[in-house]
Amino acid sequence: MKVGIIGAGNVGSATAFALLIQGIARKIVLIDANEKRAEAEAADIAHAAPFSYAGKIKAGTYKDLEGAKVVIVTAGANQKPGEPRTALLERNVKIFENIIPQIVQNAPNCILLIAANPVDIMTAVALKLSNFPQERVFGSGTILDSARFRTLLGYHLSVSPKSVHASVMGEHGDSEVLIWSSAVAGTVQVETLAKQINKPFTTEIKQQIDNQVRNAAYSIIEGKGATFYGIAGAIARICQAISSNEHAVLNVSIFHKTFEDSRNICLSHPCIIGKYGILGKLDPEFTPEEDKALAQSAAKIEEFTQKALSYISSK
Repeated sequence: MKVGIIGAGNVGSATAFALLIQGIARKIVLIDANEKRAEAEAADIAHAAPFSYAGKIKAGTYKDLEGAKVVIVTAGANQKPGEPRTALLERNVKIFENIIPQIVQNAPNCILLIAANPVDIMTAVALKLSNFPQERVFGSGTILDSARFRTLLGYHLSVSPKSVHASVMGEHGDSEVLIWSSAVAGTVQVETLAKQINKPFTTEIKQQIDNQVRNAAYSIIEGKGATFYGIAGAIARICQAISSNEHAVLNVSIFHKTFEDSRNICLSHPCIIGKYGILGKLDPEFTPEEDKALAQSAAKIEEFTQKALSYISSK
């Protein structure tokens, strides 16, 4: 599978490395406004190829995207310590106005995977600018947040996170919602299992887990300036599902009109992903509290989405 990556910064280069080292992409084109950075990252990653799979990576231009199955957009303004993802909005809309038309021109049949923040809103912007079918434009969404949730649940229960199935839905950001009601370890609901093994999820423990999931990016950015390994692994997982037509269920940001008071937004939902992109979505049952929180998250996304769309040039 051929993959294009727009943005050779921390996220883009880490994603390229993950795709190459796992053998998910056999051809990778790395594009950045800083051509020297893209060339250096491509060369460095290429030198790891003999230790893994015989993939090829090169720095290129938008013309080199021809034939790409997936184009990943990581380019955008960096989130500063303490800065919410939505603060990046206007800066990234202008960047997308330059990027997306060039992708459309050179890879008109690709799946467009958005990883730039604020990802739900930028996915809606990419959908508008590309005019691609909805199933071929989606964001990395809360796939990483869900992985963080699964990890912390697994640690508490002394169960491998791979055996834990749990979702974070809504915004990839401050209003995201941890769906405790449908979280299971094996086939047992996590709160039931926790009581069975005498490790109950007290209100305090649940709040700690919620804070750690919700604020993980802020904590990492404060400590090292950026997050990139986790999201690179998440993007690679999505690409793997596409490459192998896996029909995997992953929490990604998609366009829909689920919530009564919201419209024309993208937010994270469990989706079936295969070689054509989004093949369908699941509709979990929620508690009244979860349903209310998701509606509030959708309302927040809609507010910022309308603002972002207003930044798009009318020309």
